[in-house]
Amino acid sequence: MRSDNELYRRLRELPAGRLLAEEVPAFDALTGRERVARVALIRAVGTVVSACADERLKARARDWLRALMKDGEEKVRRYAAAALPKFQAGAAEESALLEAMKASHEDRERRRLAQSLERVGGEATLRAAESGQTPGVSVRKVKAGLARKSDGSALRMEAEVPGASGRVVHLRCRRGLESFVAEEAAAAEFKVREVRAGCVIAESAAAFTLAKAYRMRCFDTLAFPLGLIKNPSSAGAPDALAALIAGRDAVALMKALCGGPPRYRISLAGASAALMERIAEAAYALEPGVLNDPKSAVFSIDVTSGAAGALVELRPRVTPNPRMHYRVDAVDAASHPPLAACLARASSGADGVIWDPFCGSGLELVERAFLGGVTRLVGTDIDPAAVEMARANFAAAQISGVKAEFLACDFRDSPRLASLSPGTVSLVITNPPLGRRVRVPDLHGLFADLFKVSAQVLRPGGLLVFINPLRLEPEGLPLALQHRRTVDLGGYDCRLEVYRRS
Repeated sequence: MRSDNELYRRLRELPAGRLLAEEVPAFDALTGRERVARVALIRAVGTVVSACADERLKARARDWLRALMKDGEEKVRRYAAAALPKFQAGAAEESALLEAMKASHEDRERRRLAQSLERVGGEATLRAAESGQTPGVSVRKVKAGLARKSDGSALRMEAEVPGASGRVVHLRCRRGLESFVAEEAAAAEFKVREVRAGCVIAESAAAFTLAKAYRMRCFDTLAFPLGLIKNPSSAGAPDALAALIAGRDAVALMKALCGGPPRYRISLAGASAALMERIAEAAYALEPGVLNDPKSAVFSIDVTSGAAGALVELRPRVTPNPRMHYRVDAVDAASHPPLAACLARASSGADGVIWDPFCGSGLELVERAFLGGVTRLVGTDIDPAAVEMARANFAAAQISGVKAEFLACDFRDSPRLASLSPGTVSLVITNPPLGRRVRVPDLHGLFADLFKVSAQVLRPGGLLVFINPLRLEPEGLPLALQHRRTVDLGGYDCRLEVYRRS
């Protein structure tokens, strides 16, 4: 096995064309025992050629692998069966795998063939599996693969949520942003029942769709609670989870919100592959119409542990996020989009001229403009590439009636710009460099200058709304703190602060 790995590492460094033009013919000319000694070539072809851009080379490799399915050596056939799913396998490859399954008497080979058929199998594989002709092939996995290939299994954003009036939803968010989420939910005809750290529990007051729910911008993810497993470490916990997945409420939600067979994945921290399989098989036995598909699921079954037990939620995997339709591009250290929406909501009422000194890809400016009341916005950034991204994103947002200007410059030079004359800006809103992903030589100096420049450009009564990673305040400046809150920014805490120009 060690020599196999060493040969594979050497062969995978070769170009795809050379592998097929030189190594493959040499392999085909060997005796059976010699081919077994060089099966690492099959693995290398699967890795290298499947990743190349030349479709002709891929077709040649696929034909070669299919021919190897009739090789006289079991190990050669087994390696070819493992490599075939890496290509866009079709009916011919499926047929070759099924024929090999019928002819094989080797347990190891049959297990590998079953795994490959589960990945590439179509209707022929499903018929064979259902009739018992392919032992070891999971009917559930083949059905999930077929559903994945169908266009009908996407989320139906405009479909009405079953039992929508009175339906409870969990709106997840970054810790510290709960009040923004609750305020927005109340405005969208949801009754806030409870606020927990990182989660707002709300009840719908009227019928709604996912499209309507995703008009709210401050939450991160939306999920439907399915139940609580009080003793998640017990022997019966996997079956209890399967019962919730296959339960009436979960199935009704998935079928109503998904065209075609619903597919889900299980998010359970620390669970082994064997445990996941056990849960999926148990759920399938209870409800064959809902399929487990870890690779391309429409829903996620999220299991989170707490003091009362393990909470089980059904979360629609909304991708692409319709709230981010305008996000053409983003810088590496761009804001988390819901955070940008919360910053915008924190600045509500500061209408007129707004400025983001560190605009990055422009999310804060766009989100604030969506709320209305903005007549002119200015985005500045020291990085010209970021300024171009912000300009493109603003154009994609299609916000009418707002004049926009994006400039590549140091924010300290902004008061000298005609568009940012002292005392003319209503709002400075920004998520500045925090010194984590983008290193700042003098972080304290940068924030001290931000306070100073903001005090210069803001009109009396204007607001400064920003993320502050430091315990630094604007000493000796006409900026009065209105409120602050601690926000979890993905593993470290910062403060969302609002100051008013006195």
